[in-house]
Amino acid sequence: MSTVHIDRLLDTVVAQGASDLHLTVDKPPTLRLHGRLRELKTKILTPDDTTSLMKSIAPERAQQELQEEGTCDFGFAYGDKARFRVSIFRQRGVLALVLRQIPNKLLSFDQIGLPAECSELVRRPRGLFLVTGPTGSGKSTTLASMINYINDMFDRHIVTVEDPIEYYHNHKKSIVNQREVGVDVTSFAEALRRVLRQDPDVILVGEMRDLETIESAIRAAETGHLVFGTLHTNSAGGTINRVVDAFPVDQQNQIRVQLSDSLIAVLSQQLLPRVDTSGMCAAYEFMVVTPAIANLIREAKATSFIDSAIQTGKNLGMQLLDDHLWQLYESGKIDVDEMIDKCREKKQMSHKVHRAGGKVGRAELDEENDTAA
Repeated sequence: MSTVHIDRLLDTVVAQGASDLHLTVDKPPTLRLHGRLRELKTKILTPDDTTSLMKSIAPERAQQELQEEGTCDFGFAYGDKARFRVSIFRQRGVLALVLRQIPNKLLSFDQIGLPAECSELVRRPRGLFLVTGPTGSGKSTTLASMINYINDMFDRHIVTVEDPIEYYHNHKKSIVNQREVGVDVTSFAEALRRVLRQDPDVILVGEMRDLETIESAIRAAETGHLVFGTLHTNSAGGTINRVVDAFPVDQQNQIRVQLSDSLIAVLSQQLLPRVDTSGMCAAYEFMVVTPAIANLIREAKATSFIDSAIQTGKNLGMQLLDDHLWQLYESGKIDVDEMIDKCREKKQMSHKVHRAGGKVGRAELDEENDTAA
């Protein structure tokens, strides 16, 4: 397949607003559109096709990494239409590619439905703000919106560490320096070791994957910087446990004390297809660290205590994921099965649907099958 074909495929991704393009042998090119996979009506790909497609977009260093490691990740700009984050990997001895579309347009807090309180929190001069959720839940978009808001409104030095860089930020009121792991710096941990010498006000850590990175992020937040980071967790309470559990047991009490002092908020999110098929909408769990919640973190209280504190903090914009999912369902934006799939308490949510006179379809059948098994 020639470069003409990759251009045609990317044009289709942009025109249809697909989130991903999958290119794998023995399947036609396939889009992920509003959360669902959709095959394009084109030829079935051969090993030569995927190799040719790889060569048409992968820079030399990525091809070298693919040769040595069997996989590589990078980003590239498709003219002024979009950016793409690419993962190329070997499977059954042949190449497969997944291209994630990163829209060029940065969205406002209102457009992505972020809690209004976020605009106040990102004004803070110091602290750790964690955005969490599974892969593909829109964490990068949320973080890009926050960085863009700061860039529009305040004079700050913003340093981002990403793998790869997704959204490009131009200098506005702020200076924005974006470092790509593997291109500008060897690792997240190395970037964070150096960043405090670069006079930053705001630091974005694209992924807090290891102990050293998590430790450095907390230290930067403690020493007077606003730090944004991401984790693959599904709830505010679960996020705190994940951070603490990354440390050796003899350090965990100390880390709880540091977290209780430096953490300012956790935003956990899920992306769901809209009923009207006009795209996706986000559901959020949002926790602002109040003195009461800081105390729960310090004292290693169970996640259920944190959930209760979130429910009583509604006046600060706090909400549990399941409550927001219910609002989206009641307002007709998402369907019942999507809500049940993504919620934390499936049985409780199913009962709630029944009490409201609704029916649970797919999820209820799954539950019955599990019971029967």
